[in-house]
Amino acid sequence: MKRLKISLIILCCTFASNGFSQSGYQKDSLQIKVYTEIEYVERLVKDITVKKVFCDYCSEFQTEQIKKEAIRRSYLVRNDVDIRLENGIYRHALYIRISKKDFSEMKKESTQENINN
Repeated sequence: MKRLKISLIILCCTFASNGFSQSGYQKDSLQIKVYTEIEYVERLVKDITVKKVFCDYCSEFQTEQIKKEAIRRSYLVRNDVDIRLENGIYRHALYIRISKKDFSEMKKESTQENINN
């Protein structure tokens, strides 16, 4: 009976610890929210702009790289039936996920660019 209680406690602790830890991609990646706007005139894209990058810890270089990626992703979906407007501005919220390793390498690239200039 005592062994059963101990085994049950160990089993519960194991499941509890697995339930509270981050899983998969959440452990080794960052998610950054970006607002973009796609302006349509007569069903054609006139302009794609980035309005806001929600990243307090990003350097200027990293923010610029994230903006470029947001514009690229908005460009890819610009003709989607659910997004395209006759005339007007479509406000698009994006979540860009990047691995922590790649994010830190962007810092290194930024530092190398500053040294070369």
